[in-house]
Amino acid sequence: MKNTILILLFSFSFTITAQQQNAKVPDGFYQNPIFTGDYADPSLIRDGEDYYIVHSSFNYYPGLLIWTSKDLVNWKPVTHALKKSVGSVWAPDLVKYNNKFYIYFPANETNYVVWADSINGPWSDPIDLKIGNIDPGHFTDEKENRYLYFSNGDYVPLSKDGLSVSGKGKHVYDGWKIPSEWSIECFCMEGPKVLKHGNYYYLTVAEGGTAGPATSHMVISARSKSPLGPWENSPNNPIIRTKDKSEKWWSKGHSTLIDDINGNWWMVFHGYENGYHNMGRQTLLEPVEWTKDGWFKSPENIKTEEPIKKPAGKNSKSNFTLSDNFAASELKPQWQFFNEFDSQRFKLTNNGLQLKAKGKNIGESSPLLCTPPDHSYTAEVEVEIEGNTTAGLILFYDSKLYTGIAADKENILAILRSWQFPTQKGINKTHLFLRLEKKEQLVNMFYSIDGKEWTKIENSAEVSAFHHNVLSGFMSLRLGLSAVGEGQVTFRNFRYISN
Repeated sequence: MKNTILILLFSFSFTITAQQQNAKVPDGFYQNPIFTGDYADPSLIRDGEDYYIVHSSFNYYPGLLIWTSKDLVNWKPVTHALKKSVGSVWAPDLVKYNNKFYIYFPANETNYVVWADSINGPWSDPIDLKIGNIDPGHFTDEKENRYLYFSNGDYVPLSKDGLSVSGKGKHVYDGWKIPSEWSIECFCMEGPKVLKHGNYYYLTVAEGGTAGPATSHMVISARSKSPLGPWENSPNNPIIRTKDKSEKWWSKGHSTLIDDINGNWWMVFHGYENGYHNMGRQTLLEPVEWTKDGWFKSPENIKTEEPIKKPAGKNSKSNFTLSDNFAASELKPQWQFFNEFDSQRFKLTNNGLQLKAKGKNIGESSPLLCTPPDHSYTAEVEVEIEGNTTAGLILFYDSKLYTGIAADKENILAILRSWQFPTQKGINKTHLFLRLEKKEQLVNMFYSIDGKEWTKIENSAEVSAFHHNVLSGFMSLRLGLSAVGEGQVTFRNFRYISN
C-alpha cells in the first residue's frame, strides 16, 4: 500500500440521496444538506472555478478528506490529507496561500498544520505548532503577515512559511452577548474565520454550543478595519440560528463564507437533523446578502429546509455509492479506520479485502468504517474467516458503544449495546454472509450461508440514542466492518442500498 492514498478525482461524487428529499427539487435548485451524514465544521476555499472543502475527521483515519466541486452542491473526493494518527481532529481550516495549500487543525491538546504544493497531495506529515486552544482560523494582513485566530478570541503570529508560531498571543474579541433568556448549551465561542470584503475584515464565529438544545448553536459576525481588531458586532446577529425545536435543522452554526464565480455570496455551515442526531452534524448551504451599510445577513425569504436556487458554476453531478467490491488497488475514500491508519494491517487482493484481526472486542479492533447518508438502508457483506477470528458488520459509535451482527467459525453472534453473545450456535461455517437492515432507528440483523437465503436472528437494536447529546464525544453512528481476535477476515462485495 502506498504511503499516499491518491483518489481518482472523477471516480466518485457526493450527492444527496432521494430519501433526504421531502419533495422533488425544481430544476436549477438544490435542497439541503449538501453533505448528508457526519460532515461537521466545514471549511472551504474557492480556487478559480473550483471549490475545495474539508471537515472535522475526529478519530477516523486516514483523516481530513478534501472534496472538490464546481457548483458548491455536488462534491467529489480528492484525497485524505492526514494519514498519521494524532488524536481526534476537530474544526480544521483549509487555506491557499502563495500557491501552497495548508490545513490547520487542533488535536491532542495542541494544534497542527499539514501542507502541500498541490491540493491532490502529497500532503506533509502533521507539524506540531506547539500551541493550545482549538479551531484555528488563518488570515493575513495587508503586509502579508500571517496569523491564526482561536476560539477564545486570541490571535497569534505565524512564521512566513506558516509552519510555526512566531510570537505570543493577544486577546482582541469577546464575542456577541447572547440574551440570558435564550436556551443554549453554553457560550462556547468557536470556529473563527476571517475574510476581507470591501473596506472591512469580517470575523465569523459560532456561539451557543454545538449540541444541547435545538436553539443553541448560531452564527455571529463582527467587522473591523484591521484583521487585528477592534471588532464591532453585527446588528444582524445572530446571522443564522435555529429558533424552535420544531424546525428540521437544529444547532445551526460554524460557518464559512464564500463567493461564487458570479460574485454572489454563500454560507456553508452545519446542523443536526431533527430526530437524527446519530447521523452527526450535516453540511448545509445558504445564500447571504450584503446590506448597503456593509454588513451581511441571511435573506428573509430563505429557509434552510426548502429548495434554494443553485449557485453559479458547472454541474459536476455523478453517482456516489458506499458499495465496494474491494477490487481497486487502493482503499476507496469512503473508508476510514477508527483511531489509526495502519497500511500493513490490510491488503486489497483479487479475492477481496484481507483485514488482520485485532483486539479482544470490537472496541479494540479499530474497525473500518464509512458514513451512511440515509435514514433507512440495507448493508450486507460476504466474509471468510481464518483462524480464531470474529467477523462483524456493525454500527459503531465509539470504542465503548456499538451494535450489529458477527460470526466466528462456529456461531452467529448478536451485538447489542456492545454486549456480544451467541444467538445461533453450531453454524460451523467460515464462509458466510452478514446483513443489517436499518429502518429509521430500528436495526434488524440477518445471516446467510449461500448469499441467497437469509435468516433473521431474534435480536434487533434501537439506536436513536447513539449520539453526542447522550454519549458526548461528537461522534456519529457509522457503518463498518470488524475483525477481532487472531487471524484475519476476507471481506467481499460490500453492498449498501438506500431503502
